[in-house]
Amino acid sequence: MCTVTFIARKRGYALGMNRDEKLARPKGLPPKLRRVKKRVTLAPSEAGGGTWIAVNNRRVTFALINWYSITRRVAKEAVTRGIVVNNAIVTDSPDAAQAVLEQLPLRRINPFRLIGVFPDTAEVVEWRWDLKRLARKRSSWRTQQWISSGFDEPEAQRVRGATFRRLSKLRSAGSLFWLRRLHSSHSPKSGPFSTCMHRTDAATVSYTEISVGSTGANMRHFNHAPCDSRRCQRPNR
Repeated sequence: MCTVTFIARKRGYALGMNRDEKLARPKGLPPKLRRVKKRVTLAPSEAGGGTWIAVNNRRVTFALINWYSITRRVAKEAVTRGIVVNNAIVTDSPDAAQAVLEQLPLRRINPFRLIGVFPDTAEVVEWRWDLKRLARKRSSWRTQQWISSGFDEPEAQRVRGATFRRLSKLRSAGSLFWLRRLHSSHSPKSGPFSTCMHRTDAATVSYTEISVGSTGANMRHFNHAPCDSRRCQRPNR
């Protein structure tokens, strides 16, 4: 259960991601720099080492969301989806990422959607794995959003999509201030379908924000719901 928002810019991009999880699940660990195969990567992680979002020194970002609309699941000995981003993040092109993904034990990984952002070629690529086929789809370089929900995915997409479109009309749209406002939104009411999600058994547990310019990338990570304004620093407009 997650929401990913991509903001296209002429010389870079911004991306925000809410991670929604069961409240009983252990908290993630803060971002850490790693050097892997001549790449420097930055990512938060789960206790086991897997991650859901990362950026590298080529300014490439990968973010993964579960694909709940596909109800099939691995029958036994499933491999965590947390390995997908960790393996893809060492690449710097869609073709290189494709080659890495095809080498993973996909038949043992549950359905996912992987978003890759490649600023050097102004490409946004989504890979979809449904336990049968790894599909690759290229999107135009435009502001857009991806949504997943294990509660009711179509309804979450409808409600959060409406919030995204409504807030996109604001003068501040595209700024980091706007991005953080969107990801802390409880519109139309706090619950399972709001962008900042809250249920009795699950909630938005962290917010990660990546800002990429012409020469470098910056990551901010808040290990709590973004609606907790007392603990989130107010970004520049």
